[in-house]
Amino acid sequence: MIQPHTQLNLPKGEDLPSSDGLPVDNELHILIPNLLASILGFIWAERLDWFLGINMGIFYATGVNPRVPIVPDAFLCLGVERVKDNKLRESYVVWEENNIAPLLVLEVVSKTSGDEYDKKMAKYAQLGALYYVIYNPDFWQRDKHEPFEVYRLDNGQYQRSLSEPFWMPEIGLGIGRGLGNYRGIQREWLYWYNQQGQRIVSPEELLQRYQERFGELS
Repeated sequence: MIQPHTQLNLPKGEDLPSSDGLPVDNELHILIPNLLASILGFIWAERLDWFLGINMGIFYATGVNPRVPIVPDAFLCLGVERVKDNKLRESYVVWEENNIAPLLVLEVVSKTSGDEYDKKMAKYAQLGALYYVIYNPDFWQRDKHEPFEVYRLDNGQYQRSLSEPFWMPEIGLGIGRGLGNYRGIQREWLYWYNQQGQRIVSPEELLQRYQERFGELS
C-alpha cells in the first residue's frame, strides 16, 4: 500500500510518457494482444469495470523510480473504469487507479531477449501483478524455457503453473494456446478459455460462422 505522504510527491499522469518509446520487433507483439482484446470487448461488452492496455506504460510506486514505466505487451486490470473521466488513457498510473495493479501481464518474447524470465519478472512482482504470462513460440529453445508459461504471485514470488489452459478465478477466464484464424492468418494464437477448458471464439470467427450459415440458406 502506498503511504499518503509518499503519494503526495508522486507525479500526475498527464506529466508522464505513455510508453517507453521502444518499437516492437515482431508482428505478434501487436496481433496477439489485439486478438485477446477483441474477444474481451465482445464477451464483456456490457461491463465497465475492466481495462486492457497494449504496449502501454505502467507507472507504479513500488519500483525504483515511479517516473520509469514498465511496458508489457498487454495487461489486464479489473475493478477500474473502462473509460476514465470520459477520456482514453495514455498510460496506466497505479496511484491514480485506487492503487489497483494489473491482475495479468503478458510478454511475447522477441528475437532480441528482453529479460522476460528475470529482470521483468522481478519488476512485475514488485508491481504486484497476480499472473504473469510469457509466450515464446519462436525462441523458447534459445531461452531454455517452454513456449507458454504462466506464473502466479505467491508471497512476493512467482510460482509457475503447469496446467494449460490455465484457469484464473480472480478474472473468471482461463488463458492458453489454440489454433485459429485471425486477420487471415492461420496459426497458433493465445485465447481466453472458460472454466470447462473450452476456447472462447473470437468475433471474427463468429462472423465467419454466420456468413457460412447464411450462404447455406441462400
